[in-house]
Amino acid sequence: MKITQMKIKYYLLPILVIAISLGACKNDDDDGIIDGIEEEDRQERQDKDKVILLEYLETHYYNSEFFVGNSNPSIDDLVITELADGESLPDNHTFLIDAVETKTSLYLDVIYEYHFLKINQGGGDTPHFVDKIRLNYSGNLLDGEVFDSSVTPIDFDLVSLIPGWSRVIPEFNVAGSFVENGDGTVSYTDPGVGAMFLPSGLAYFSGGSNGILPYASIAFKFELFQTEVSDHDGDGIPSYLEDLNDNLNMSDDDTDENTVPNFADLDDDGDLVLTIDELFPTIYTVDTNQGDLEPILGPKEFEISRSEEAGVITINTVKVMDSNSDGLDDYLDINITINYNEEG
Repeated sequence: MKITQMKIKYYLLPILVIAISLGACKNDDDDGIIDGIEEEDRQERQDKDKVILLEYLETHYYNSEFFVGNSNPSIDDLVITELADGESLPDNHTFLIDAVETKTSLYLDVIYEYHFLKINQGGGDTPHFVDKIRLNYSGNLLDGEVFDSSVTPIDFDLVSLIPGWSRVIPEFNVAGSFVENGDGTVSYTDPGVGAMFLPSGLAYFSGGSNGILPYASIAFKFELFQTEVSDHDGDGIPSYLEDLNDNLNMSDDDTDENTVPNFADLDDDGDLVLTIDELFPTIYTVDTNQGDLEPILGPKEFEISRSEEAGVITINTVKVMDSNSDGLDDYLDINITINYNEEG
């Protein structure tokens, strides 16, 4: 395996999808009226939603026995039923309240409580809260009505989805393996399968959506197949690491205070040296014909591209540097302007 320093000039275009998603975020400092509906206080609404969701979980059950020893389940197998008045819980079924995991998360200054049912953990990698995912899903109102669903696997960027998804999906793993079929379809084994039950504050809140009234608590069933680490601005730093304060909010991390959050900013510290140029580049050449193994990347070293030709794999990586050892990485330090694509 050969290792060389990489010197590459990068031509990066603006990421329109980021601007769109940020611009679509609702401004909570509006006049308090949305389409004739008075804006509720978020904390007061959460208090109501908590009661609604707990009542739902206490009165609905699922076919738990079906999944015992089943390592390759599907969301089509998951049946959630409301317990009728006077009815006893059927054998081999479990109340949701006895099976879900309950967690809390701070969002827009409110601590939200949400729940998820883990049918199958999944045998593959764990997505980060801002990564790309491929899955099947079904979105349901609490009365069981389906407002959205997929028939074939669909790709999503978690940044573009309602906040509940970024909290729940990282609790699961993607499929352990997959096989490309001759008809162009893909078969997955051991996917992450579950359901989430979200208060309106981690869903669509006062805005609602197609088929969803304002302030509706909702549920999603999902079958998680694949994931890919996102680098939304192509600066070499995975987007999940650009959440510097670890609050699952990508919009409030803005090192150079230029109103562009770090995950969408090509020059995070505003020192006029692009972030990608403040990372140390390396090229690994892996000749599989000679039995070479792929490198184990070091701390804060990230693969940004790879290619393969005639059994020779070329892997481009970048490594985060702290050249003055002050604990602040070069790409976030306005006083460090080393361009590693020009040095040496």
